[in-house]
Amino acid sequence: MAEIKDPENTIIIELKDGNVVIELLPDVAPQHSERMKELARAGEYDNVAFHRVIDGFMAQTGDVQHGDLEDGFNIRMAGTGGSSLPNLPAEFSKLPHDRGTLGAARSANPNSANSQFFINFKDNHFLNGQYTVYGRVIEGMEHVDAITRGEPPANPDRMISVKVAADV
Repeated sequence: MAEIKDPENTIIIELKDGNVVIELLPDVAPQHSERMKELARAGEYDNVAFHRVIDGFMAQTGDVQHGDLEDGFNIRMAGTGGSSLPNLPAEFSKLPHDRGTLGAARSANPNSANSQFFINFKDNHFLNGQYTVYGRVIEGMEHVDAITRGEPPANPDRMISVKVAADV
């Protein structure tokens, strides 16, 4: 297991092939980091599908409204919903969208991020300054690389469970 320096700001996502450990960046994007922990602690991310997975680009998930494969899943709507919490303001920084970074998914409005996020498969610097970066994979990127591709995938992979490391 990766060395977890700050368990309160570390997320463990269980995927079919193994765990992905994500270091949140509360000093860079405090509201996005807090939101992810709040939704994880409420169990909102458990069983949520990766509804948009583009080879050589990124894997997107986190639609807790329409993406839960165990509760109300709707493949046509997955990617359009969020949580019952208010949208977040953009927290843009100078951090680049490098391989393994976590970005906040949103609509055309920069202040519309809510629960959805993506993990970059490669350096996607064209996203820099346009999407909030609020975490990075510190272990298990090979499991992210193995997520089933598609927009949407015919048989989407899911986040089996999402936990804050301090709670495990």
